[in-house]
Amino acid sequence: MKGLRWPWAACAAWQALSAWAAAPDALPAFDFTRPADRGGWRPLHHIRSLTASDAGWVVVVDGEDPFMEGPPRDFPPGQPLWMHVRMRSDASGMAQVFYFDKGASEDRSIRFHIRGGAWREARLPLPPLGPGTRLRFDPPGSSGTCVVASVRFEPRPVLQEPNWNPPSGVAWKAKGTLRSGDLELAHGGGLGQFELRIAGEPMATGHDRAQIGHVVAGKVQWTPLSGPASVTRRRGELRVKGRVAEPEGGHWEVEHVFRASSTAGALDFEARLGTTRDRDVVHAPMLLLLPGAGPGGFGAHKAQGLMAGVEYLDDEPSSSTAAVAGPGARRSVPDPMKLTFPLMVISARGRCLGLEWEPGPAVAALHDSPDRVFRSGGHVMGLLVPGARPEAREDGSLLPYGPVRILAGKPWVVRGTILGSRGNTVLPAVQAYVGRHPLPGLPRVPGMDLGEYARLVAMGWLRSEIRDGARFRHAVGTGFGSAPAADAALGLRWVAGALKDQAMAAEAAALARAAEAEVPRHRLHATVLGHVRHPAEAPLVMGSIAENVADAVREGRGIVAQFDAGGGLPYRAPEGVLDLGRTHGSSEANGLAGAAVVRLMELAAFTGDGGLREEGMRLLRALRRFRDTVPRGAQTWEVPLNAPDILASAHMTRAWTLGYELTGDEACLGEARSWAWTGVPFVYLTPPTSEPVGVYGTIPVLGATHYVAPLWIGLPVQWCGLVYADAVRRLARHDPGGPWDRLADGIAWAGIQHTLSSESPRHAGLLPDSFDLRAQVPLPVPINPATLFPEALRTLGGPWLYDLHRVRATGWVIQAPGRVHVTHERKGSATMRVETWPSGEWWMLVDGLASRPVVRVDGREALGAEVEAWDAAKGRLTLRLQGRPTVEVSCGRQPGDR
Repeated sequence: MKGLRWPWAACAAWQALSAWAAAPDALPAFDFTRPADRGGWRPLHHIRSLTASDAGWVVVVDGEDPFMEGPPRDFPPGQPLWMHVRMRSDASGMAQVFYFDKGASEDRSIRFHIRGGAWREARLPLPPLGPGTRLRFDPPGSSGTCVVASVRFEPRPVLQEPNWNPPSGVAWKAKGTLRSGDLELAHGGGLGQFELRIAGEPMATGHDRAQIGHVVAGKVQWTPLSGPASVTRRRGELRVKGRVAEPEGGHWEVEHVFRASSTAGALDFEARLGTTRDRDVVHAPMLLLLPGAGPGGFGAHKAQGLMAGVEYLDDEPSSSTAAVAGPGARRSVPDPMKLTFPLMVISARGRCLGLEWEPGPAVAALHDSPDRVFRSGGHVMGLLVPGARPEAREDGSLLPYGPVRILAGKPWVVRGTILGSRGNTVLPAVQAYVGRHPLPGLPRVPGMDLGEYARLVAMGWLRSEIRDGARFRHAVGTGFGSAPAADAALGLRWVAGALKDQAMAAEAAALARAAEAEVPRHRLHATVLGHVRHPAEAPLVMGSIAENVADAVREGRGIVAQFDAGGGLPYRAPEGVLDLGRTHGSSEANGLAGAAVVRLMELAAFTGDGGLREEGMRLLRALRRFRDTVPRGAQTWEVPLNAPDILASAHMTRAWTLGYELTGDEACLGEARSWAWTGVPFVYLTPPTSEPVGVYGTIPVLGATHYVAPLWIGLPVQWCGLVYADAVRRLARHDPGGPWDRLADGIAWAGIQHTLSSESPRHAGLLPDSFDLRAQVPLPVPINPATLFPEALRTLGGPWLYDLHRVRATGWVIQAPGRVHVTHERKGSATMRVETWPSGEWWMLVDGLASRPVVRVDGREALGAEVEAWDAAKGRLTLRLQGRPTVEVSCGRQPGDR
């Protein structure tokens, strides 16, 4: 936004305001270049050495959780502080400072991002500390050296919020209207005097008593932006201008321009704010929408609410502690890095109102549902200046740390679009946003192609600490023991055939055989490390189909037994463990039940067992009770049941897609499509920073581990997104008009970007558990390659490891290790080819046959060895094949024939 400057040091008015605080020389300080200030500091964990030098403390890090602790110091009670940490670190990453008197805890700490390689000074806001406070410093990284030169403090003045004016609540007579599709704006002729209607229903008003705050003589002057305005109606445009006098003699000039967009149901806007005198502004509302407020409004209740990447709500309050405890729950004005794309939405009365805007560092988004700021009786969605980057304001705060200067005659400008449509959820606005903005270009890793990826993933399985002989760990770190892994053996099989380095290829082939030998033959379907789990995948390559089917049927029956008679799967906290369901208000969540239904449906598909299929469809239909709800509750091993969750979107999408593939029921496809859209707000569709890694990163949950830390908002966890990518990739075959293939490709490329390179030989080829977007570094704990591997292969032009395909003309379900292409189909027969990848023999399953089929392979009648089994009771054919033959299956009778 042009005309905006950040005059923190130069602003005399703000310096006067800062004089409220205590003198800085009264505060403790640590200059570690001086021996006198080093006393009492000691290394406590994962620090190999702590050595004094002329540059400060030299900290040699040796482990995943390094920290050192200092002596107690007395701070003035009640005084908020700035802490300045000057340091240089070999590693980029997240550092953390704890402040406490009795014991360190996450709620008394602050995390900050450090870029490695040069001296940096971090400026961190701290609450009042008080007497006897100790500091604990956790340097970034798990190895290397960090030099800490100093830690000093200064008073931090805190702006006090005014008594915010509520809107007048008066009904205005329209002096100008503008319509686009179902969305209509009616303006009453005063600043903020407008109403938005969707299909005739009042949905929101403006704020006709909003306030602007600027600093005068060391104090904040609050001026109402209210009063008469001129309204000019032109073809497709409504222009509103107003002028507000200040007590000091200057004027604020406000202009709002609304235009009918080329997209039906959308009104583009341009909000301008100017001044006749230079001013230092602490709060400027550029545009405020108050959904539910005003005469005829729907009030404080809603169907759903959304701030993409930050909040995803049913009829519940925003900034709640149901999934996040402590300061992280404050989300009304978030750090813009946390927004996956610039969109806020409220839905109610079968209508959906969205606000999108052009993002920038100068603009802050305000979202409170219900509206506890202006007490409008509804909700608030707005755009403010100054911006909300960490250097400008505390996360979630309505007011910044200090003012920004606006110059006379150089107005600020904010642009965006108001979206309005019918709908019971926020999804129409999400779909409209994606339809109006092309998905971003795919991320790239220089030099990365299928061959280079084969080398990288080979390093992960062969050389990294994930390997333990012929067994593998899920992740590198304390508590992760090794185990057999069929998906590791599969990955190594492919790697062995793809590597150009013959010695490494031979090593991979040998390890693949050894890893396969570690897996019990009847447990190939279940003995995996990755999060994308298709039970047929390994048996279709390694054989032992009958043994695995028998074991899978037992597993499936065990899953059915977990559900109650009504198809519910209640959450039960393990004894002696924090109850992660205590804030949810229900013992159920769609992600919790959806995960179990997906596994059951996958097992039903693999086994061809009619009982499992029937139970799977019964439990799938029971999931309809979650229709039009927020995806949540899929990660209850550590995250509250209430937390909105991309894994829940993935599970529900995959469950309903499987329902369609196994039955052909088009209603299942509609459910799958809706749940796929619920996952889009978790995906970065705009760059969160100016750095190369960001787009298509996936936020796992809008919550925190055990309610406290880590706070996952703004912290991509790509393995969660890759489960979603697999689900939408499989939906894409049946819904080719959706954005699903592009999303899956982007998520996979982001995963490749996150993957540790050969510069980290102990962890090369592993996917970090999370990624720090500001520091642009992977964070512990690195996990095995299996979750990224299938999507990376597809994205880079490699094979599908596994496919399940429904033949429309016959209703048959085909499963094979590779992409299935049906080249010809008609009632009673189908011809297919599989883009298979194993170099040796492999298996194909064909389900849904009404009678014993005739099978032809490359035009000839199939040999006895190729038809491994025919199960008349199940209508299942098992074929053992090699290479990439053309297979024709013919059957005289079909299900339903008489």
